[in-house]
Amino acid sequence: MNEPHTDATRPALTRRRFWQLGAATAVTAGAAALLADRAAGALAAPGDTAQDYFDRAAELAGDNPVFKSIVNALTAGYTPPRPAAPTPLRIFDNVGVVSVGFVSATAILTSRGIILIDALNNPDEAEQILVPGLRELGADPSTIKYVVVTHAHGDHFGGAQYLADQYGTRVMMAPADWDLLASTAPANAPTRDLDIADGQKLTLGDTTLTLHHTPGHTPGSVSPFFPARWQGRTHTAMTWGGTNPPTATASKETYLSSILTFASRMRRAGVDVELSNHAFADYGLERMEELRATPDGRDNPFVIGASGAQRFMKVMENMLRGRIAQDQEAATIASTTAAAASVHTAGCC
Repeated sequence: MNEPHTDATRPALTRRRFWQLGAATAVTAGAAALLADRAAGALAAPGDTAQDYFDRAAELAGDNPVFKSIVNALTAGYTPPRPAAPTPLRIFDNVGVVSVGFVSATAILTSRGIILIDALNNPDEAEQILVPGLRELGADPSTIKYVVVTHAHGDHFGGAQYLADQYGTRVMMAPADWDLLASTAPANAPTRDLDIADGQKLTLGDTTLTLHHTPGHTPGSVSPFFPARWQGRTHTAMTWGGTNPPTATASKETYLSSILTFASRMRRAGVDVELSNHAFADYGLERMEELRATPDGRDNPFVIGASGAQRFMKVMENMLRGRIAQDQEAATIASTTAAAASVHTAGCC
């Protein structure tokens, strides 16, 4: 593998084995945190039902449309909408969004080019929507140096190989999700390029992102922190890498562990901006239109404050605890029903 052709990160970017070891350490640490959480009785305290957790999430959300949206998005049986695509928009001075409605790509505009978070569904969308959308934002798509793929689902990596072929863009993903692509061989999968280590710093020009492993949605989901400048002030933004909880209970527990670890890291980093690659899930599309309607306004609706960012994660935490408790309750009912049927069968003949 060739070295990156910009001043980004470090020479260690291409040392895949080293980063795989780092990823394994991160997974072990996350598992240890979850075990400690269980030992403290915080995962499912006696008497806490799934509905108890869901009620707490709703209470935390209150009337805030951002928090209410994430409650809906994390509710079992939720059907994601297919909203119309918004016009591309700079949501911060150095952050642009190009969206097809269901999923978005976020462009971090630096002094040396673009770092793109996700790449839409497929090569056609990359060519016909993403590239012209960046130009509409006043950004040159030929300067896309990196695509950070938040997770190995086609609506996030689908356009990445087109950008690599067209502009020499380097494609980055966590090792676990590169492995997932290798084992499943989905359409439009990019050729394996750069691994993302947990906590890795990615620097391009005047901008540094921090990339965190947040497994759960997929084994290698990644959630970044990055600077977002607005009216002379620099905020710290985050994008949660994968919204929909997985099916298996054990994977939901991994997701919960990631929420707890990421929320702690957010607190230490002073994150005060929340973004989503599925902007229907966090009222993001509506916030884009609010911002578009008042481009010179003092307030940016994506700035929710450090306490708001922590509240967002607390809502997510309670929803995941509820989903785990829901699984456990269903398993208990199934076990009780099976036991009763067994007794009935044994006594009838």
